[in-house]
Amino acid sequence: MTTNAPSFDARQLRDVLGAFVTGVTVVTTRDQGGTAHGVTANSFSSVSLDPPLVLWSQSLTSRSYPAFRDSRHFAVNILADDQIALSNHFAKSRDDKFAGIPHRDGGGGAPVLDGVAAYLECEVVAAYPNGDHVVYIGRVERLGRSGRNALAFGGGKYLHAGAHELGPATLRLGTSRPACLESVRLAQAALPGIAAALGEHTLCLSVWGNAGPTAIAWEASRLPVSDQLRPGLVMSTTRSATGRAFAAFLPPEMTRALVDEDLRLFPEAQEDLAARRQRFEAEMEVVRNSGVAAYASDAPSPLHGVPVRAFSVPLRNGAGEMTMALSLTASAARLAAGDDAELRRALAEAGRALSARLA
Repeated sequence: MTTNAPSFDARQLRDVLGAFVTGVTVVTTRDQGGTAHGVTANSFSSVSLDPPLVLWSQSLTSRSYPAFRDSRHFAVNILADDQIALSNHFAKSRDDKFAGIPHRDGGGGAPVLDGVAAYLECEVVAAYPNGDHVVYIGRVERLGRSGRNALAFGGGKYLHAGAHELGPATLRLGTSRPACLESVRLAQAALPGIAAALGEHTLCLSVWGNAGPTAIAWEASRLPVSDQLRPGLVMSTTRSATGRAFAAFLPPEMTRALVDEDLRLFPEAQEDLAARRQRFEAEMEVVRNSGVAAYASDAPSPLHGVPVRAFSVPLRNGAGEMTMALSLTASAARLAAGDDAELRRALAEAGRALSARLA
């Protein structure tokens, strides 16, 4: 039987497989002479919960292949995220790999390493040689988990594994999910590119904190609006573009108290609170329809010291909930009133694109 040659080479295959992010394990055993062996492997996977079966694969050319081939037991040590040195240690061929490595003997003498994120002690139930590797199937006999974060690997690099969303058990502020740390990191990393694309205006990433709109990261760009870009700055809910974005797109029960406080402190007309709130709600409906909140003042900004023009858009999670605000601030000298239509559109598009990455 003839087999068609693949249309890709080994390097391309390795690169594509590297896009699949895995954990990192050290698989161990003890040979019939009592010598311990261990190899770093990311070819580990669950097979079955009932019965409890797992698998891993080993190169037929591995120095320790005869030991694993002839042993009836192995242990899978799932490395913690501070055990890169241990991974590198067991990835190299050397005599007596366990010298100076804290461990205990598990089932069949297979070493269980200290400090790992988790481990499984297994009995071999099948082995399937194919190609240049052999696949071992093991039945889990004992296991344990330390609660430490696991090390990850992908694209030829070690990675930190983090939750994409904090999940349903997370403390919820009102009825909207707070931004998870990974989403904040991703959004902050995107700020320089967005600033460059939008004309080097100052950007701010904000969350809804217990005191209202709170800046968590700034991108000054090459032409910052000022040098007063402080993380932790709490902004007005009604007199800032960021605050207006949260007021428009968060559930009303989250923002109502701070909106009312702002309206009491900064009356702009001889109206009672109910009338001011009605007027503000009409303005928020315009924001919801346009997708962009705005605030401008011809007087010098108390923070930046110059008149500014500011715009803000919501960043949303996969459920469509607003978790952060992306805001742009420019001095009035750089951005005259009425010259902002294209900038508003570009900021809204940047917010939608970033939200898609965070979903």
